[in-house]
Amino acid sequence: MKKNAVYPVFAVLLTGAALMTACSADNSSKNYKDGTYTGKSAVYDGDESGNGAGYGEVELTIEGGSISSCTFKMYETDGKIKDESYGSDLSKENRLKAQKAVQSAEKYADMLVKKGSIDDVDVITGATISHNEFVEAVNNALEKASDQ
Repeated sequence: MKKNAVYPVFAVLLTGAALMTACSADNSSKNYKDGTYTGKSAVYDGDESGNGAGYGEVELTIEGGSISSCTFKMYETDGKIKDESYGSDLSKENRLKAQKAVQSAEKYADMLVKKGSIDDVDVITGATISHNEFVEAVNNALEKASDQ
């Protein structure tokens, strides 16, 4: 009877080991070469009102295979950087939206470094276009950094 009791315990341990191996295989499938990489999103033409037109660029630094720093800048379609004056010619409501998008750039970059994965960077309400540009630019940079 004791002999049979060992088999369920052994089966549980074997299953646990298999699951841990599978999880570690997933984590090791994304290896990045150390260095600094840039990525750019496609140009977005804006919503139905023309708001949000432009593109984003990131600069990532990879150290030890992980993202150690990130900057994200947004540009208007003509290449002018979106800064504290972005949206100054718009209505008050749209100017506030424009500035929220600009402020989200630093937050997205900080979240990426803190969380380590673009999949874990949450969308900031009111800055969805910026998030989409950020994700696209980051994926472009990580593709350049990929060992695969």
